[in-house]
Amino acid sequence: MDKNLASMIFALGVLMVFFILYEKSKITSKEISIIVVLSAVAGVGRIPFAALPNVQPTTFIVIIAGFVFGPLAGFAVGIFAALISNIFLGQGPWTIWQMLAWGICGMSCGMFSKLHKGAGMKSLIVFSFIWGFLFGWIMNLWYWVSFVYPLTFRSWLGTNLASVWFDGMHAVGNVVFMAVFGGSFVKILKHFKRKLSVTYINA
Repeated sequence: MDKNLASMIFALGVLMVFFILYEKSKITSKEISIIVVLSAVAGVGRIPFAALPNVQPTTFIVIIAGFVFGPLAGFAVGIFAALISNIFLGQGPWTIWQMLAWGICGMSCGMFSKLHKGAGMKSLIVFSFIWGFLFGWIMNLWYWVSFVYPLTFRSWLGTNLASVWFDGMHAVGNVVFMAVFGGSFVKILKHFKRKLSVTYINA
């Protein structure tokens, strides 16, 4: 089997597993509405920054979504943000891997917030910085498997070293967005989350 095709099948398989989990989760129509809005904001927000190498608010918004609404919501915002933004910036085989990378990003932050309930902005800033590089490494995996020969540790290391500048720009951009807007976004989204979780009982 062609290695490019094999990598696409792998990425699609992982996405399908999370789609199944998402479908089985108990999610309300109101929560779906918030996820759709966040996905649109994260996707469209990438477009004005297209001229800047790897600097965009998408990763920041995906991280915030996972942090506030949980792993599955963060995953959903991540995959749809990639799909939406590439409607304008161009679809291709990389779209599947961007969906996977941003989906895992949102999911991991949701898991992080569950494990560390007292996590604050300092933790989110560090998390954002780390994901600037992790996102790049996931995308490098697609490039390495699809276009690099031979597939050795040396060629994998060289692929990652070649993207250090771009991954660093992504990481720094994430930190700036999180430091400037993170507190406000978390506060607003937690307010919406509380409204969604209110239960009215008739007297």
